[in-house]
Amino acid sequence: MTARRILVTSALPYANGPIHIGHLVEYIQTDIWVRFQRLRGADCRYFCADDTHGTAIMISAKRNGVTEEEFIAKMSTEHQADFAGFDIAFDNYGSTNSDENRELCAEFWKSLRDADLVVEKEIQQLYDPEAETFLADRFVRGTCPKCGKTNQPGDSCECGHTYTPVDLIDPVSVLSGATPELRSATHLFVALEQLHPFLDEWSQSGEHLQTEVANYLKGHFLHEELRDWDISRPGPYFGFEIPDSPGNYWYVWFDAPIGYIASTWEWCKRNGESLDKWWKDPETEIHHFIGKDITYFHTLFWPGMLKTAGFNLPTKVHIHGFLTVGGEKMSKSKGTFVKAAKYLEHLDPAYIRYYYATKLGPRLDDLDLNVEEFAEKIDSDLVGKVVNIASRCAKFVQQTGLSETYPDDGGLFEHAAKAGEEIAAAYEACDYNRAMRLILELADRANPFIEGNKPWELRKDPANAQTLQDVCTVGINLFRQIIVYLSPVLPKLASQVGELLNDPITSWEQSQTPLTGTAINKFEHLMKRVDTKRVLAMIDESKEESVESGPSPADEVAAKYNDSADVLAAEPLAEECTIDDFMKVDLRVARVLHAEEVKEARKLLKLTLSLGGDERRQVFAGIKAAYKPEELIGRLVVMVANLKPRQMKFGLSEGMVAAAGEGGAEVFVLTADEGAKPGHRVH
Repeated sequence: MTARRILVTSALPYANGPIHIGHLVEYIQTDIWVRFQRLRGADCRYFCADDTHGTAIMISAKRNGVTEEEFIAKMSTEHQADFAGFDIAFDNYGSTNSDENRELCAEFWKSLRDADLVVEKEIQQLYDPEAETFLADRFVRGTCPKCGKTNQPGDSCECGHTYTPVDLIDPVSVLSGATPELRSATHLFVALEQLHPFLDEWSQSGEHLQTEVANYLKGHFLHEELRDWDISRPGPYFGFEIPDSPGNYWYVWFDAPIGYIASTWEWCKRNGESLDKWWKDPETEIHHFIGKDITYFHTLFWPGMLKTAGFNLPTKVHIHGFLTVGGEKMSKSKGTFVKAAKYLEHLDPAYIRYYYATKLGPRLDDLDLNVEEFAEKIDSDLVGKVVNIASRCAKFVQQTGLSETYPDDGGLFEHAAKAGEEIAAAYEACDYNRAMRLILELADRANPFIEGNKPWELRKDPANAQTLQDVCTVGINLFRQIIVYLSPVLPKLASQVGELLNDPITSWEQSQTPLTGTAINKFEHLMKRVDTKRVLAMIDESKEESVESGPSPADEVAAKYNDSADVLAAEPLAEECTIDDFMKVDLRVARVLHAEEVKEARKLLKLTLSLGGDERRQVFAGIKAAYKPEELIGRLVVMVANLKPRQMKFGLSEGMVAAAGEGGAEVFVLTADEGAKPGHRVH
């Protein structure tokens, strides 16, 4: 049987800030999957690179008094050191500023031109005459045109009012302090709508995306005409100049995903491999691992580019949620915004690899890092249950080695061997949480065997020598099985166990056959309990560093997104909630007193709702494509009455009307029977 050929990528980290523990969720998730595939015999390769272009890189380089090339080179060295510290192993780690990427960008561009997918439009933006650059929203500040508050950013005010930088009173460039000028520039766009039928078929096939992602795309984008994608930026801009459009540069989100292919090409050149074999042969599987914030780019733009240029389409795009710490966003002031390098100064990387594995499932749920739970999981699961098996057996067979034949263990080894396929299926589906539970169940079966046979008691009587060897042979083999199954998550521990048993862990099949008649080496301590003092020290030092640090990586990602004339909000995808979460929602019957179109918005109707008595609510609902305003007046609808009011460009929205459907014209407002009264709670 021919081995699977699999090419795997993680999203390219932006070269404008350090790696932190939030980033590590994705790279650890991907590394585990790659190691699992290799353990199962697949020819699996893992490629990544630094994402190096854009306005934010130019600004950071200037602030540091270096060229952009010098800045991104230093950042690449730091990123790769951080990844290596967490046992994340790439086959190649490149840069989007490479010659290979420039050449591939030109190839993709020619394909788009040949397919007549490129259109030109005039765009008006604020321009800094001193810095000689067009300004993204975050690089402009001024006075809010509504409330008059000064020093507000270019897209929204603290009062909740939203606007464009052009609307600001007395705008000022953050880069130079100069007064910006309004200028026009020619931008190049990809007419994505022409690829709509293909993208609809590919994304809704049920093969390439998680169900909630496919539904999200259908309900938010594919139900209507796709917007043209702004693919260029005028100079000065750190990036690749477009060959047939002098003075314009490919936007960072154009050349970033092409960097996956460029990184592969670097590896191919170094190893005598064919790029076409990895990116154009239909036998090769392509698997992308990304966060849910960049869903749009990887599930619409990128497949469209690949299809047009004749490259393999993604076999699967694996999308994960975000990291919270203690139920909140990472915070510099609280010390929970922890850089990868700072973590490595204090704690074993195996801890966080295992902890993330216990939290990661196949869906898009966010995962929470709770410090107390973190320590408890490591101490209880890894030290108390797994490593404890070896520590209670290994030293008793160092002189004798393992028994020549595998002893009767009451079916423990056979049971664990059969569990291997279920564990493998969980890994394959990225359901690491389930895989860890199944593996720990094996440890829970093995430990009572050791406890019941008490090798530490058997060793006291020489007459029990054979029994002692047999008991420890069973214990060591059950331990070895568990470590084989855990090796994608804990590669360093697996390497240590391979040295202990003179049998390197290289294949999943090693879990199916017991090890007998071999010598084992002196047992060395395999893992320590979590030192909570080190955890607290790490948090305290992260607080101290926050005083000196610049923009957070979240700000830097925002800079990359906002470096665009067509900013696309990454809307949250559907996630599970508990019954306690649901009980917080106050659903009430409301009558529609008035409804009208919001002319400035494509999707919104403005509704005035009555909740009984004198209580009135103004709500903006995205149902314009499904209902005419006059059809709603007088109807009883269901609304979320305790939703926090949201200041929108068009006014204050004081709730939400409940509806179901795919989006667009396929939206159905939930209604109540006429017997209900406005203000009644919905149960």
